[in-house]
Amino acid sequence: MSDPLLSIRDLVTQFDTADGTVRAVDGVSYDVYPGETVGVVGESGSGKSVTVMSVLGLIPEPPGRIADGQVLLEGRDLLTLSDAEFRDVRGKDIAMIFQDPMTSLNPVLTVGSQIAEAIEVHRSHLSDDAIRKRVIELLELVGVPNADDRFDQYPHEYSGGMRQRAMIAMAIANEPKILIADEPTTALDVTIQAQVLNVLQTAQDETNAGTILITHDLGVIAEMADRVVVMYGGRVVETGTVDEIFHSPKHPYTLGLLSSLPRPDADLERLEPIPGQPPSLINLPSGCAFHPRCRMGNDRQRCRFETPERIDLDAGRSTACHYYEEMDAEIQRVQDATGAEISTEDEDA
Repeated sequence: MSDPLLSIRDLVTQFDTADGTVRAVDGVSYDVYPGETVGVVGESGSGKSVTVMSVLGLIPEPPGRIADGQVLLEGRDLLTLSDAEFRDVRGKDIAMIFQDPMTSLNPVLTVGSQIAEAIEVHRSHLSDDAIRKRVIELLELVGVPNADDRFDQYPHEYSGGMRQRAMIAMAIANEPKILIADEPTTALDVTIQAQVLNVLQTAQDETNAGTILITHDLGVIAEMADRVVVMYGGRVVETGTVDEIFHSPKHPYTLGLLSSLPRPDADLERLEPIPGQPPSLINLPSGCAFHPRCRMGNDRQRCRFETPERIDLDAGRSTACHYYEEMDAEIQRVQDATGAEISTEDEDA
């Protein structure tokens, strides 16, 4: 396997609040390789978006700060860069597609001029005509009809799906090495979601970028991702390929996410939601942060008082559960309770 394009290593991001220090990202590590899509999943407040905002150098200081760790882009630690150097990286080497294009696009500037500006910042040697031609090519690539005319239209003249396409065009304008998509299909109807995901795949194929896809939608992960990072309470609790995560989860939180969602491919007798609520990051439970909600923990002392370390099970496969070896039995219990079949690696073999 080639070297990773992006390596996040032991990243810690904190925010100072009136109630104390919030450790929003707590020792997060994962890699992104050329041409692959890494899906990052977890409930709201798990640290998914703060991690990538840290990667982009967009944490407001104060109240936030990156307290520890490294963000290596092809071996270069981005956290050591000056503000000017970081601005040169953003939009050229790393680009982000935000979840709400209406608030990301300037309402008083045409869509074409905003994409053109993203190009001009990093390619000032290009003429205005060359930049306009490039923008029109990008709009055509992402499926915006009548791109020549659409260049001069304002964001309010685009539909929601078209605005998201324009944001994807802006993100890939400079052929970035890393593409970050933060809930790119939020607030779009199902048909438009599918179109936008197809456009995102086309954009990735065009640039061979490594992609970080942040979403709550496990269906999107199943369709788009190659590998999955599961986060809870600011930490990574499991990593693996899509097949490993969906068919043989090694952390009870991952299994909880899978068993709490409806599935069109199974005649479920009932869903099994994760009990309780996600923890407050300002006052995380001791030991394993998931233990108060864990059906497998059974109030065991080790879960309550000992923070689990991530255990490498195989290449790219890890879990942060003291009792991951009991997961096959837990999967069987969930199957019996819900009627949903989750095959294990042993059964697949």
